Amino acid sequence: MAQRTSLADADCSIAQALDVVGDWWTLLIVRDTARGVHRFDALQRELGVSRKVLTERLRLLVEAGVLVREPYQERPVRYEYRLTPRGRALLPVLIALQDWGDAWVLGEGETMATTTETSREAARVAGLVGTRVPELTLAGADGKRHDPVADTPYTVLYCFPSAYARADAYPPGWAGIPGASGCTLESCTYRDQLAEFTAAGATVHGVSVQRPDEQRAFAEKEGLRFPLLSDADLTLTAALRLPTFRAAGVSRLKRLTLVVDRERTVRQVLYPITDIEASVRTALETVRNLG
Repeated sequence: MAQRTSLADADCSIAQALDVVGDWWTLLIVRDTARGVHRFDALQRELGVSRKVLTERLRLLVEAGVLVREPYQERPVRYEYRLTPRGRALLPVLIALQDWGDAWVLGEGETMATTTETSREAARVAGLVGTRVPELTLAGADGKRHDPVADTPYTVLYCFPSAYARADAYPPGWAGIPGASGCTLESCTYRDQLAEFTAAGATVHGVSVQRPDEQRAFAEKEGLRFPLLSDADLTLTAALRLPTFRAAGVSRLKRLTLVVDRERTVRQVLYPITDIEASVRTALETVRNLG
């Protein structure tokens, strides 16, 4: 059994939180369940941890209300481990750790909405090709939850930092953050070529971490004819470990594009994006070639 030392500072929320998730295997289990890995054997393969250690950590997370066990087989009874609302509330913590690691451990500490082609962050994102987008939903401007993967042969998910209907709504210093500017150009380029994507069998979805009302105001101003989806709760970001940066105290998606097929498999990744209009052309060429 894992050795547990209770942190005595009852008035410190940091100490009390670490009493639940302070072990590094614990947060990695939360990371992988957020990615759609729910069964014991699959978690063990992903983590490379012993069965004894994994059993103990899963037990602790269930007792803490971070995970819940759900049966998926009767004879013999086998369980899946899924995040509870309490567990999903840890996703911003995971993203903040990833953002810090990308910037200060793997990078040089700069605030950037992009990366270099040779960075380890770019390699991690490129590794999404061939993986599946887990079953999840994102908030839409209509107040409903929507699957980011459409029921068409392909879905183009372009993730962008932030776009606003009013120029004064952007965070201070936005134009000085490498890669942050260009969200309006990107959305309008997809708008202008939407018929070509549709003819190629692709649905276009824009994704940012903005509130749905902010996305709706921007879409109405620019006359967008495709959905913008909000990942404000970081569900998709955590599931795919998408790169982020912080501006005005908010974790925001870096600019990247995924081409996903109907079976939810990522077929192409565009990251980093240095030429926005060229990236839209490449996305269109990809779905045409796949089709």
